[in-house]
Amino acid sequence: MPAQTLACASHSELLIKKSRFLGCVQPVPDRKEAQQVVASLRAQHPGAAHVCWALLAGGQSAAVDDGEPSGTAGRPMLDVLRHQQLEGVLATVVRYYGGVRLGAGGLVRAYTDSVAQALLGAEKTPIVQYQILRCSFPYALEGLVRRAVEHAGASLLHVQHGAAVELTLRITTDRIAELQHALGGSGRVVWQPREDEDTPG
Repeated sequence: MPAQTLACASHSELLIKKSRFLGCVQPVPDRKEAQQVVASLRAQHPGAAHVCWALLAGGQSAAVDDGEPSGTAGRPMLDVLRHQQLEGVLATVVRYYGGVRLGAGGLVRAYTDSVAQALLGAEKTPIVQYQILRCSFPYALEGLVRRAVEHAGASLLHVQHGAAVELTLRITTDRIAELQHALGGSGRVVWQPREDEDTPG
């Protein structure tokens, strides 16, 4: 199953033994933006006991307990995101303490359930991978190449006319082989892969 992200933020609210848990899941690309969201939540909820969070975003993933016993908040929240095969998603839970201790097991359940409930109402969207390609070819092939590029649903980013024609285009990775096969018969189109992009579809 391909990785998914969220189309927009989704919220939950749980009341467990007088403690109030305000959960939220939302699309966030990196740790810097996640920390900005968390800082904003702290400002909005000055009376909260904890603002715990988990970010699933490749090498920038994080799990923060924010004063709860180690491993009872951030890690369980991150596990929920992983189980749903999400990427580029921040989960936050603001806890207002109700005066009754929940114990480690109770905390794990509370934070897990807060994120799971928020995800129930979330709209998921597949992450589409794009690649930027550059190719060069003789002038005589320009019409053929342009038609093949359009047929493959690729976007032309730049065209340069020098000793040969050079095109820079953006295409979903699953259609690269189709485009290159369509133009392979000419033997005169030279390809140079450049970079990948992940974009919510």
